[in-house]
Amino acid sequence: MKIDKIVSYLLLIAVVVGVAAVVYITINPSPSETFTEFYIVGPEGKAGNYPTNLTVDEEGTVIIGVVNHEGNTANYEVVVQLNNVTLKNETIKLANKEEKRIPFTFNPYQSGNDQKIKFFLYKLPDNQQPYRSLDLMINVN
Repeated sequence: MKIDKIVSYLLLIAVVVGVAAVVYITINPSPSETFTEFYIVGPEGKAGNYPTNLTVDEEGTVIIGVVNHEGNTANYEVVVQLNNVTLKNETIKLANKEEKRIPFTFNPYQSGNDQKIKFFLYKLPDNQQPYRSLDLMINVN
């Protein structure tokens, strides 16, 4: 009989501690991870059908996407380069969870295989070190 009482008290204590832990976790959640999505998709808005085989002066189009998951409003700079020539430079401001899709059309001006279009995302005020970067390899005849 005495053992039953001890076991009952231990179970009651375990339940109280469990409820207290759930309440604490609910009131004080761990901070979520903050990040920014940076991506390119093909002209149809899907991952695929990238313009990778072009002729000189033929237009290619991709869509550049930026989604802010930083927890607050952030300013970004999007820079696109081909052969160290800047083709696009745009500053954008996004609220938390806001997404911006930027259509980007380019015309390669010289032939050659394995040319790299570089997409840089800077999280301002730091415009020296890219926050994210992407590459698109193209062949131009």
